[in-house]
Amino acid sequence: MAKKETQASEDGGEAKEGEAPAEGDAPKQGLVKKLLGNKLILFGAIGVVVLLLAGGGAYWFFFMGDEKPATLAEGAPEPLPPTPPDVTFYDVPDIIVNIQGADAAPAYLKLSVSLELENAEEEAGIKALMPRVVDQFQGYLRELRMDDLKGSAGVMRLKEELMRRINAAAAPYRVRDVLLKQMIVQ
Repeated sequence: MAKKETQASEDGGEAKEGEAPAEGDAPKQGLVKKLLGNKLILFGAIGVVVLLLAGGGAYWFFFMGDEKPATLAEGAPEPLPPTPPDVTFYDVPDIIVNIQGADAAPAYLKLSVSLELENAEEEAGIKALMPRVVDQFQGYLRELRMDDLKGSAGVMRLKEELMRRINAAAAPYRVRDVLLKQMIVQ
């Protein structure tokens, strides 16, 4: 009888005296332990994944975030600086050239431009290179036709070409923009 009680307590089942334990009890208990072990591994793996994702998100948020403030959206203009940038404007002497008009009639172009420079120190350098700049401008302007100056597209092409030529002529110095003050075609 002691043998049967010991056997019943080892199996974990409650077998009465004289009864043999049911055949399905022992495999069920092994299955329960097996399922609990698999669930424990599953929940542990999910926990590790959640911790890794949270750690990666925290790393990205604190260390890899962009340097722009969160208030600026893509394409939104940047706020103005508290003080205006250090720019200088230099007026180029007026240029008068003859251009080709319609029906080979002579036409004249009077052009007044101002150059936007990075700072006041560059003004002396540009002033020293002004004969080269005027030569570049006149060479280009004499080749223009009346049709080249029509419309806003023509004016934009003129400004872009003058900008390209002045930056080539004043090579160590950089001109930020060419501003048209006056353009008269007669």
